[in-house]
Amino acid sequence: MREFYKTMREKKFKEAFAMSIYQPAIDGLSAAEFEDLRTDFDRMAAAIPENVNLTGEQISGEAATVFVKVKEGDAAAQAEPISLIRVNGVWIIGDKENEAIVKKAGKDFFFNARIDTHHSEVQNIFQRITLAQVVYSQQHNGQYGTLAELITAGLVPKDLEGTESTGYSFHVNRSQDGKSWYSTAEPAQYGRTGRLSFFLDSSGVRSGDVGGKPLPVKP
Repeated sequence: MREFYKTMREKKFKEAFAMSIYQPAIDGLSAAEFEDLRTDFDRMAAAIPENVNLTGEQISGEAATVFVKVKEGDAAAQAEPISLIRVNGVWIIGDKENEAIVKKAGKDFFFNARIDTHHSEVQNIFQRITLAQVVYSQQHNGQYGTLAELITAGLVPKDLEGTESTGYSFHVNRSQDGKSWYSTAEPAQYGRTGRLSFFLDSSGVRSGDVGGKPLPVKP
């Protein structure tokens, strides 16, 4: 566990994942695919705190649990259990259930995980856009805002102008009279950053797999 955390913080990702059930997800990646995922791995490394203490372990046959106490800021350190399994006489981080999932997905595992995360984040961003439009209309005599106007007003994050952080291209479409709007989101790279296209209007959110194109739903 100590070596895994240390290697991850040093951003030696291939070496770190080789100590875990995620090795099959790394081994099949091309150099270009690995670089495509590097920003995801960088986020994982950044989430590992410097102050990590191992407070105990429990071993039962080919499975083990290590208790890790993490100190973050002024909060009291919390002990969290981390699972390990023994494979061919070597302990690796993870459990049997997730090991099977990783093996089945192979090199697509990290891309699938990224896509699932992005799909969930789109829903959250749509909620923010909806709330932003409520606030904006209250401040502008019932007129709704474009995406640029919502960003300028500080109601939604500026990174929605691009796709790097979300993996999605967001659009806010306002009617000519400014009294209605709808929003869409499409994956920046179909099959790599997302599979579903999304549509939001007053009736709620709809989504579908249309090959990365805008969802054919009329407001």
